[in-house]
Amino acid sequence: MKSLASQTQPPGLYVVATPIGNLGDITLRAIECLKAADVIACEDTRVSAKLLSAYGITTPTLSYHDHSDEKKEAAILSLLSEAKRVALISDAGTPLISDPGFRLVRAAIAAGHPVTTLPGASSVMAALVLAGLPCERFFFAGFLPAKEQALKTELAALKSIPSSLVFFESARRLKETLKAMQAVLGNRQAAVVREITKLFEEARRGTVSELAHYYAKQEARGEVVIVVAPPERETTSDEDIVRQLQTLLQTHSIKDASSLLAEMTGRSKKEIYALALGQREKL
Repeated sequence: MKSLASQTQPPGLYVVATPIGNLGDITLRAIECLKAADVIACEDTRVSAKLLSAYGITTPTLSYHDHSDEKKEAAILSLLSEAKRVALISDAGTPLISDPGFRLVRAAIAAGHPVTTLPGASSVMAALVLAGLPCERFFFAGFLPAKEQALKTELAALKSIPSSLVFFESARRLKETLKAMQAVLGNRQAAVVREITKLFEEARRGTVSELAHYYAKQEARGEVVIVVAPPERETTSDEDIVRQLQTLLQTHSIKDASSLLAEMTGRSKKEIYALALGQREKL
């Protein structure tokens, strides 16, 4: 595959992931794109200046964030209409993921401009890897509400989701958030991951109550991601399995009925197959 350095970078909006802490985590493709762009839209030009300087990127920059007025968005769309190459970056990580850019991407798509992404660092994915919790399915909930009642209401809405939950949180609110999680979500396994890829990276794992107890006494610092394990499945009894098999075996083979119930209940397919054999003999 040809790199952007070996061809003319076509016009359009490029959503570029940048490091979340360690400057070495930028991709070669991202560097090429930022150098080839006509302008870079930054969440904060002062923050991005350090990264751009480190890699000798002299492309002009402009500020674009969630509080930018419509004139700034219109100016970027105007550049795209002039067949310019605009790179969009946030202060750290992937734009749009709890970072600015959603409105701009939607507007660019609506106007018919090419939009592509240059993937890279993401604190969501990094935290899932470090947490040591199930990550084949996860739900990213972003930042939780600050007020206690709104916080508990939001957690209650997420409680039954059958996957790991990922949250962003400020260090100063970590203690209150863990306390609310213990009250609403129960004492699940969890991890508090902070300062990912930085000098003082830490992943503290345990139950929600253990983490709540620890951070009630220990002040946290830096960028924080909380990962909470899925709720435990209730064990379906043999009696319930048999009742469901009695219905399924009228239209399904033993193998298919066993596979279906194993998926639905989380029970062992081998155990359900044995129960199905017993039911088949009665039919």
